[in-house]
Amino acid sequence: MSISVIKPGLLDTMQDLGRYGYGSLGINCGGAMDRYAAQLANMMVGNAVQEAVLEMHFPGPQLLFEQNALICISGADFSPSLNDQPLPLCQPLLIRKNTILHFPRLQWGARCYIAIHGGFSVDEWLNSYSTNLKAAAGGYAGRKLEKGDELISKESTIYFPALMKAGKDVHALPWRTATNSVYQFPHEILFVRGHELDALTPAAKDEFMQSNFTIHPFSDRMGYRLKGPLLHFETPTELVSTGVSFGTIQLLPDGEMIILMADHQTTGGYPRLGHVMAAHLPKLAQLRPSDCIQFKEISIAKAEEAFFAQQRDLSILQTACYDHLNALVCKQ
Repeated sequence: MSISVIKPGLLDTMQDLGRYGYGSLGINCGGAMDRYAAQLANMMVGNAVQEAVLEMHFPGPQLLFEQNALICISGADFSPSLNDQPLPLCQPLLIRKNTILHFPRLQWGARCYIAIHGGFSVDEWLNSYSTNLKAAAGGYAGRKLEKGDELISKESTIYFPALMKAGKDVHALPWRTATNSVYQFPHEILFVRGHELDALTPAAKDEFMQSNFTIHPFSDRMGYRLKGPLLHFETPTELVSTGVSFGTIQLLPDGEMIILMADHQTTGGYPRLGHVMAAHLPKLAQLRPSDCIQFKEISIAKAEEAFFAQQRDLSILQTACYDHLNALVCKQ
């Protein structure tokens, strides 16, 4: 055993980077809402980026570590504490066994992630560890975590007792990363235009580009419903259903919009006003109900440039983390 769930959180599920290649069968990709944070957490503890992570919403769970572990917490700040000792985010942490991790206060963000060195031993379904709640497959028995569940970690390559500090429940390893550039200006979401944007009335197009929209409380992992000025087309349009993706902005018949998120359907017939650029999906995933969004258009070339720059930074981070961990292990 590795980690025992003493008290479950609002929605704790095992996720990875998604289940791709099955859209033709009506199976969405799912996966972590904030894939940047999920990758970062895995990298910091020396895992491959495809390993499963624990995705949590606030209020978070209480977790008992039944053996020593190397973990990293990333994404939202839920004030993580180990036996009431505050823990840093985005830094590898050696955790002593028989200690309790909990999340007492919401500081920022919507989704928090935990990666453990070696990865979690959870169910794989269609080449992914991600939990598909509707299909009840993947992750931890295809469901969210409940009281008494036991999360098992895979075999570790590090001898933790040699690295633990005597008398301390937690030891933070001496490297961390900053994520300010990824989450800065959280309410400004850049998008590339969709096929039906120009069919809006001139007034509606101005509203879309200039107004603030609020995330409705009924929003979830499938989509963010937005409250704001109602938008309309010059002439009513009916469309044939077509493929949609994480970040597609659709206009509903009542004039409101919805942004499709990680658990989106595979096809949709609502007009597509735009698509949130990939580099902004992490900060979109960290917005909460009642948060505001302002859309700004960007070209496809600029959106690709931003995404490639983000991936380059992650690649550099991964190499640096491997080097730090290898140096640490060699000193044992």
